[in-house]
Amino acid sequence: MTKKIRNYSTEFKAEAVKKIADNNGNVSATAKQLGIVMQTLSNWHKKANEGKLICTKEYDPELMAAIQEIKQLKRQLKVAEEERETLNEEG
Repeated sequence: MTKKIRNYSTEFKAEAVKKIADNNGNVSATAKQLGIVMQTLSNWHKKANEGKLICTKEYDPELMAAIQEIKQLKRQLKVAEEERETLNEEG
């Protein structure tokens, strides 16, 4: 049997995270009320606290842009290292 993957809107995620505070920080109770898996809500809560969850007051677009730039630079570095390694093997 396959699991059905559910996609939630960013607004739903943000509202779900806000509801955690209404339940005195109880992630488990909030997840049950919303009918979602506790780990999913916990992940959203963690992202919100890190400033990575869109539609939350903690969201930091500059942080997200920096993270994207770092990922891109890491990919470029990996390619350059592979090219250098190939050249060293040939020469």
